[in-house]
This record gives sequence, C-alpha cells and structure tokens, in this order.
Amino acid sequence: MSIRVLVVDDQAIVRDGLVTVLSLVPDLEVTGEASDGAEAVAAVERDQPDVVLMDLRMPGTDGPTATARIVAEHPEIAVLVLTTYADDESIVTALRAGARGYLTKDAGRTEIATAIRAVASGQSTFDATVGARLVAQLAGGPAAGGKGTDATALPALRDRFPDLTPREADVLELIAAGRTNPQIAATLFLTVPTVKSYVNQVFAKLGVRSRAEAVSRVLR
Repeated sequence: MSIRVLVVDDQAIVRDGLVTVLSLVPDLEVTGEASDGAEAVAAVERDQPDVVLMDLRMPGTDGPTATARIVAEHPEIAVLVLTTYADDESIVTALRAGARGYLTKDAGRTEIATAIRAVASGQSTFDATVGARLVAQLAGGPAAGGKGTDATALPALRDRFPDLTPREADVLELIAAGRTNPQIAATLFLTVPTVKSYVNQVFAKLGVRSRAEAVSRVLR
C-alpha cells in the first residue's frame, strides 16, 4: 500500500520539484499540494494524506501554525518538516507544534523518502545536523556523544524526569536525535530486543505511546 503524501511549500518551483521526485518513488503517492498553511489544512481535510511534507516559513498561515492544527484535528496524520532553516528556534517550534520529523532542503530523494516512511510508521526522524542541534538544545549545551554511558546521559533529562534510570535517559536522548532501535542498539552496545524493552519503559514513564510524543513531551 502506498504512503499518501501532501506537499506544502510557498514556492511553486520547489513544490513541482518535490512532486516530481516523490512520484518516482514506488511506495509513495502524492495526493496534492498546497502553497501555505491554510491551504494545507484544507487539503488535509479533502485528501486525508498519511504524511504532510511541510515548509515552515510561508506567507499567511505558517508551517508551525498549520502543523499544530493538523496534529490536533488529525493525530493519525504525520507532519514532516522540510525547510531551509536549521536554527534551534525553528526546530523546537516545529516539534512543539507536533511535527514528527525535520529535514533541511539539502536532503536528497532517498533521505526524504526514508523520512516519510519513518514518520508514517510513527517514528521521529531528523537529519544529522538537526539531530545534533536538538540534542544540544535538550542538554542545554554541546550535544552528547560517545557510547552513551551512565556518565554521559543527559543531566537535564534526568533532572526533569527523575523516574528515568541513566540508561533510559541515554535511550531517550537517542530517540530525540531520531535514532532507530538498531541504531540505538549499536550506539549503546545493546541488543535490539533490549533497546525495545528500554523504549517501552521510557514510554511508560513519560506517559506517551510513540517516539513523536516522547520528543514533544521532552520539549514542553
């Protein structure tokens, strides 16, 4: 079954390019396009896409405003931001509005298609630059790195969510950076089933049901 995608961008040449590129991907179906947030909200009602590929800065109703409305009215529909901007304010504003993923416009067709599939399945996803900036934003300083040992788990996360163990905080940090379970397993030197268990524990303690909800919970 194809993933239905709505393309939203105020520049016609960008929309045309995205529609053309995505139409070449066998498991993606472009259901429509919109030039601003208000059109996007109307198109969501009309076309019921699975994923909205959303620009941020547009005249009239902007991307974050449209994202918040779409997520509130249609929580089953995923919003994936595709924008020129990768500053902290833009990233955090988009994720607080409910976006499940964030890419910059230098992303290629394969990366965009992979991200669309990820958010359609309930995952959160960010390109490498955005992921690093998000981790730094959550930590209140330079992005954490390395193996994600107990000593390097985000102190800010442990302080805000004291029920989390240091390892669970490591897992939440990597979820926020858009890592998949296999990637988290490789980073923390754990098995994938063990990571799944940690993810479920984190979700239970945060009171969320998905990666996107976990990221939004952290950014409140």
